[in-house]
Amino acid sequence: MDALSPARAPSAGSSFHYSFGLLPAERRRALEAVYAFSRAIDDVADEQPRDAERGAHALRLYRDELARCYAGTPALPVARDLRDAIVRFGIPRRPLEDLLDGVEMDLRVTRYDTFEDLRPYCQRVASAVGLACLPIFGCRHPQSRDYAVTLGIALQLTNILRDLKSDAARGRIYIPMEEMRRFGYAEAELLRGELNDAYLGLMRLQADRARSYFDAARALLPEADRPRLLAAEVMAAIYRRLLRRIEAARFRVFERRIAVPRLAQFGVALRARVLGQV
Repeated sequence: MDALSPARAPSAGSSFHYSFGLLPAERRRALEAVYAFSRAIDDVADEQPRDAERGAHALRLYRDELARCYAGTPALPVARDLRDAIVRFGIPRRPLEDLLDGVEMDLRVTRYDTFEDLRPYCQRVASAVGLACLPIFGCRHPQSRDYAVTLGIALQLTNILRDLKSDAARGRIYIPMEEMRRFGYAEAELLRGELNDAYLGLMRLQADRARSYFDAARALLPEADRPRLLAAEVMAAIYRRLLRRIEAARFRVFERRIAVPRLAQFGVALRARVLGQV
C-alpha cells in the first residue's frame, strides 16, 4: 500500500475487529478512525524499511496532516475521519505525536541494547494509541492512563514475539541485545531463525515480561472505568491467548505465523457482551 493511501479498517480476523464490535456505532467509528490513522503511519516504516529518507518524508506529510486535523483542514480521507473523532471526543494531540515519534524510531533504530531502551519505543507505538482512545471509551479515572500505558507495553511485547520473522526480514531486532548476549544467542542466529536452547531461554524471558505487564495492567484497571474499558480488556484477553499459543508452540514463529483463531476471538467478545467480563 502506498504510504499516503487510505488505511485499512480492522479486518474481520483482527482482535481490534472483535473488541470494537462491543461499542456503540459512534464510538466504534471513532476508534476505527484512530486505528486507521495508526495503521497508515505504521505502514510507512514497514514499507520503507531500507529507505529512511523516503519514510521520513512520508512521516512529515502525516505530521502535517495531524496538524491540519487540529486546525480543521485535513486533506487525506484517513485524516478527515480522524478529525471527526477528535472533534467529537476531544482526543488529545500528544499521544498521536508520540505515535509518529515511535514510527520515526523504526526508520533510524534497528537495535535496542536494554529493555529500558526498548520500553519508550513500546510506549510510543502502542501505549500512545491506548491513551488516544481513552476519551472515546469515555474514561474519567486518572488511573486509566496508567492502565493504558501498561497494557500497551504488554501488547507490543507480544507483537514483538509474534513478528520476529517479519521484523528480522526488515533488518530489525526488538529483543534487547544485552539479553541476547546474556543467553549466548547471536544476532546472526536470530536473523537466520535458529532455534536452540539459548533461543528458548531468551524467548521465555520475553514471554514472562509480557505476562508481567498484562498482570500489572489488570491490577491497574480502575473499578470506576471497568465497564468503559471492556473492549480494551477483550483485546488484552485475546493477546494473552496469543502469548500462550506462542509459548505452547515453543516460540517456533519462524516456521509459521501464530494467531488466535477467529472463533476463539469471537468467543472472548461474546462472553464480554453477555456477561460483561472476559
